[in-house]
Amino acid sequence: MHKLFSNVKGDLFGGVTAGIVALPLALAFGVSSGLGPSAGLYGAIFLSFFAALLGGTNTQISGPTAPMTAVSMVVIAGIIAANDGDVQKALPTILIVFLLSGLMQIGLGVLGLGRYIRYIPYPVVSGFMSAIGVIIIVTQILPSLGYYPKEDEEYVAKFKPMAEEAILENILKEEAGEGILVLEDFRETIDRAEHISEEEILEKSETMAANNASGVVGAIKVFPRALMNINWLELVLALGTIIIIYGFKKITKAVPSTLVALLVMSTIAIVFNLNYKPIQQIPSGFPLPNLNMFTDFRLQQVSPYIFTALTLALLGAIDSLLTSIVADNMTKTKHQPNKELVGQGIGNSIGAIFGGIPGAGATIRTVVNIQSGGTTRLSGMIAGLVLLIILLLLGPVASKIPAAVLAGILITVGIGVMDYKGLKAIPSLPKDIGIGPVKLSSEVMIMIVVLVLSTIWNLVYAVGIGLVIASLMFMKKIGDLTAERSDVKPLAKEKAWDNASNFSEKLKEEVFIKHVKGPLFFGSTSEFQSLAAQIPSTAKTVVVRLGRMQYMDQSGLYAFEDVLQELAKNGVTVLFVGLLRQPRYMMERIGIIPELISEDRIFDTFKASTNWIKNNVI
Repeated sequence: MHKLFSNVKGDLFGGVTAGIVALPLALAFGVSSGLGPSAGLYGAIFLSFFAALLGGTNTQISGPTAPMTAVSMVVIAGIIAANDGDVQKALPTILIVFLLSGLMQIGLGVLGLGRYIRYIPYPVVSGFMSAIGVIIIVTQILPSLGYYPKEDEEYVAKFKPMAEEAILENILKEEAGEGILVLEDFRETIDRAEHISEEEILEKSETMAANNASGVVGAIKVFPRALMNINWLELVLALGTIIIIYGFKKITKAVPSTLVALLVMSTIAIVFNLNYKPIQQIPSGFPLPNLNMFTDFRLQQVSPYIFTALTLALLGAIDSLLTSIVADNMTKTKHQPNKELVGQGIGNSIGAIFGGIPGAGATIRTVVNIQSGGTTRLSGMIAGLVLLIILLLLGPVASKIPAAVLAGILITVGIGVMDYKGLKAIPSLPKDIGIGPVKLSSEVMIMIVVLVLSTIWNLVYAVGIGLVIASLMFMKKIGDLTAERSDVKPLAKEKAWDNASNFSEKLKEEVFIKHVKGPLFFGSTSEFQSLAAQIPSTAKTVVVRLGRMQYMDQSGLYAFEDVLQELAKNGVTVLFVGLLRQPRYMMERIGIIPELISEDRIFDTFKASTNWIKNNVI
C-alpha cells in the first residue's frame, strides 16, 4: 500500500495524460471491432484499472490495441454472420468468447507459462503485425471516403433475392425445429412467408451487403463503387485528421497529436453544423454488466471459437509482455511476467462481462505514462478512472465525434503498426530455400505466408500455419546442422588422438571415431543413421564422442539404440566419450546403459578411452 501511494503527484499526471491519449484510440478500436465506440471505451476502462491493480508491471497502461482489435474483428464478424446479422443476438456468444480468452490468460499466468511467450518466431510476429496494418488501412478507406455499403441502395438491391432465400431457409429451419413437415403442411410455410415484411427483407439485404464488403477482400471488391460515391466532406475530415496527426508531431510531442486531431476536427464539424456521419451513440451512465451473456449464449456457437479465444489470449500475452520489457528498460525495473498475465486476464474477463473488447499492454500509452511521471500501478488505475469520468460526463458529446475522424486516426494506427524493420530486411536475408527458379529466405517466406494469409483469409489460422512452418524450418536447419558437423573417421585421422605412435597401423584402421555434434531429435535421426552406415565392416571398435550432443528426444533415442544393436550384432565394441546428463538419463530409462553399453565403457575424456583401447583391444 505504501508503494502504491509513494508517487501520487507523478502517478496522477502520468495516469491522466495516458487516459487522455487512450480516449481516441479506445473509441476508434471500438468502432473498428464492429461493436461500436462504447465497447472500446468499456474495454479500456476495466482493463486499464484491473491490469494495473493486479498485474506485474507497475507502469503498464493497458487497453484495446491494434492486434487484439484485428483478431476481435474477425471473431465478431463471424459470430454476427452466424446470427443472421443481428448484433444483439450475437452479443452473448461474442462476450463469452472474450471472457474465455481472459480466463485462458489467467490460466497461462497461473501455470507459469509467461516466460515461454518470447519463443514466438520473429517472422511470424512480423508478418502478423504487417498484416494488421494492411487490414486496418484497407478496411478504413471506405469510411474515410464516406462510403457505407449498407447505405448504397443500388448495391443493397443486388442482395434482395439472396436475402429472401435466406429468410425462407430460416422459416424452414424453424418449422423443422417445431416438427412441422413441409411436404405434409406446405400451407404453413406459405402463410409464414406471406408475413415477411419489406423491412425485414431490406434489413437482411443490408446485412448481407455489409458482410460481403467486410474485410480486406470485401473492401477491395466495393472500392470502385466507393470511388463513384465519394462523400467529399467525410474525405476532408479524414484527410484533415491524418494531416494534423503527422503535422502536429513536427511542432511538438508534448501533447498527443491524435488527441489534437480528434478535438480540432470534431470541433470544426460540430461548431459549423456540418452534415457528417457521427459515430454510434455511446450509452450514458455507468457501464452495466451483460449478465444475459451467461444465459443466452449457445455452446455450439462458442465451440468453433475456442482456438480463436486461445489465440486472443496468447496474442494479448505477447503484446503485454513486450510492452513490459519496454517499461523495464525505461524504468530500470523488472516485471513479473506470470503476474502480469493474471492481471491482464482478470481485466479482460471483467471487461467482457461489461461488454468491452479485449486488449493488452499498450506501448505508446505506457511510454507516455512513464515520461509524464508515472512510476507505480496507481498511474494505470487513474488512467482507467479518467476514461470512466469522460464516459459519465462527456458521453453525449463524444457521441457526436465524426466517424471519418476515427477512420483517419485508425489509418495512422495501421501505418504505424506495420513492421518496417522486417520488411526492410527482406533483400538482405540469406536465401536458403528455392521455390522453382526463385531463391528465397525461409524467414521471408514465413513472413510473407503469414502476411498474405492474414490479410486475405484468417488471422488466427495464418498465425497457426506460420508457427508450424517456422517450427518445421527450424527442425530441418538443426537436423542439417547436426548432420553437417557430425562425422565418422578412422582413428589415425582423429586430431585429438594422443600417443598414436604407440599403436600399430592395423589398430589405427580398425578403430573408428563417430562424432555427434548437436541435438539428436526426430529431425536429424535419418542423417544420424546414414552416418552410422558409413562405419566400415573392418571396424572392431567405435568411439562415439558425445560431448556436443546436449539433447536427445525419444526418436533420437530409438535411432541410437538401433545403431548400437546393429554394431553389437556385428561384434563391434562401442565406447562413449563425454556423455552429457540428459542423453545419459534417456539411455538409462530404456536400458541402453548398462545393457548395450556398460559403465566401464563410458569415459569422461577422449584420452581415457584411448588408454582403454591400448590396454584392451588386441
